Amino acid sequence: MYGEFQKLDTVILGISPDSEASHQKFIDQIEIPFPLLCDPEKKLMAQYDAFGERNMYGKVTMGVIRSTVWVGPDGKVKKHWRNVAKAADHPAKVLEALQAATD
Repeated sequence: MYGEFQKLDTVILGISPDSEASHQKFIDQIEIPFPLLCDPEKKLMAQYDAFGERNMYGKVTMGVIRSTVWVGPDGKVKKHWRNVAKAADHPAKVLEALQAATD
């Protein structure tokens, strides 16, 4: 599916507060074809609403909010998917939105 994103001239980046070593292990383990950025201070993640208050099993905590943010070539947010529940199905939904925008 990564190739379909590339055909649309899309740059994909992942970001988390984890270390570079942790990222590399994850990349190797599931063969991620795109870079993962480290944000240990969670500043960039907070700007994109991907880190903050979340409710897990009735308990409010601070943590990573699994999200996808589509940023256009102009630097503006085109779409924001917050609280992505089914990570396996999510790329297809994002690809569909990108393809619809290019039609």
